[in-house]
Amino acid sequence: MKNKILVIGAGGQIGKELVEELCKIYGSDTIVASDIKADSTSPCTYEILDVMDAKAIAAIVKKHDINEVYLLAALLSATAEKFPEKGWQLNMVGLLNVLELMREKVISKLYWPSSIAAFGPNTPKVNTPQYTIMEPSTVYGISKQAGERWCEYYFRRYGADVRSLRYPGLISYKSPPGGGTTDYAVDIYHEALAKGRYECFLNSDTVLPMMYMPDALKATIGIMQADPDKVKIRSSYNLAAISFSPNEIAAEIKKHIPAFEITYKPDARQAIADSWPQSIDDSEARRDWGWKHEYTLDTMTSEMLLHLEKAKK
Repeated sequence: MKNKILVIGAGGQIGKELVEELCKIYGSDTIVASDIKADSTSPCTYEILDVMDAKAIAAIVKKHDINEVYLLAALLSATAEKFPEKGWQLNMVGLLNVLELMREKVISKLYWPSSIAAFGPNTPKVNTPQYTIMEPSTVYGISKQAGERWCEYYFRRYGADVRSLRYPGLISYKSPPGGGTTDYAVDIYHEALAKGRYECFLNSDTVLPMMYMPDALKATIGIMQADPDKVKIRSSYNLAAISFSPNEIAAEIKKHIPAFEITYKPDARQAIADSWPQSIDDSEARRDWGWKHEYTLDTMTSEMLLHLEKAKK
């Protein structure tokens, strides 16, 4: 019998591209995509699903004989700060709904993403270690830290095969910004090509950990494909690729678009960024299951501008 996979939150920044990649690897007949809104462009079976509805999740799992779930539905950092109660409810209840299916042995494997937002202002900012002080100051970060604890609890108490990564900021030419504090690093490429200038909502020297989407997909699928014995951490693994500031990404863009200009007008997202790490130590992921990133700021910028330029034509 084929391994059947359900992606919840398939319409989001990571979800769309993850579904495409999973279909390429396993075949579209093994993947079921779902989100709260319809999507006629899905390359596989699609179901409208509210992650807050535990009965609906269970029904779809049963309908399609699902045994593996990628749970991506969430309210991201900046948006969750505007709607804190909604952010907490969506990010936590959805996870617990699926963890209960793990406890009941209805599904056998779960991927749930954490984030660098789970750290906080008292966390060491440079080369942030896997195990350190975690005092998140945002609703999104609080929900991610709590989610990590629930994942590890269900693993230790019930043997649930839960796997997780702490994503840095993710950058993609396929997906528009999704309400995160690191989204300037997506929007800046669009604005550079469309207008030749960009007004950044962070200070010029705000360094944050980032990752190009192909690397994020590689890591996500990689940890799910890893032998269970190699997954030593069941809260969430640190994950890293590149770190840079708005000033540095602007300088890289200027190599391709010399007339590009950037200005700075920090807003409420600056305080969120200031509470996050600047670089991440992900040596455990590299050692345990062979994680290795491929893209640098240079190669990512070249690809982003190339693909966005093609999309305009």
